[in-house]
Amino acid sequence: MAEAADAAAFARIALPHLDAAYNLARWLVRDPVLADDVVQDAMLRGLTYVRSFRGDNPRAWLLQIVRTSAYARLGARRDAAEVPLDPEPASEIIDEAADPEAAYLRGERHAALDQALAALPAELREIIVLRELEDMSYRDIARVLGLPLGTVMSRLWRARRALRLPVEETAR
Repeated sequence: MAEAADAAAFARIALPHLDAAYNLARWLVRDPVLADDVVQDAMLRGLTYVRSFRGDNPRAWLLQIVRTSAYARLGARRDAAEVPLDPEPASEIIDEAADPEAAYLRGERHAALDQALAALPAELREIIVLRELEDMSYRDIARVLGLPLGTVMSRLWRARRALRLPVEETAR
């Protein structure tokens, strides 16, 4: 009976954040198949430890588990250059009525941003993904990453600065 209650509680807590979990895993491990495995590991771990959840922020709790699972899967290979990059650029819905040149340039900017994001060191990439793609607060990011708030802010500044140049060059 307790297992059924745990499973129901976990479904209520974690399932709404499954897309965020996959997004973070995908950007950390940079391989869609491995990201699926990471999310599966994290969900199993979360189900096992659902009783440790204290009810304050289920998304941060789950993403912290995803991050731990991702780095466990990567082992000692935390360096971004050692993880294979999926060659597919971010997909976007293109307005058929839009100017083809504008659509092409928009696609080029998205590809440049994807490349620049993928080239960031893991510590900067995870910060930017959590803040800009997952729209998490600085406090929640600090909780997920186990960092002081000031470190989160300085890494986010460094990540944004590192992304600015490649994207600006493409916009020209």
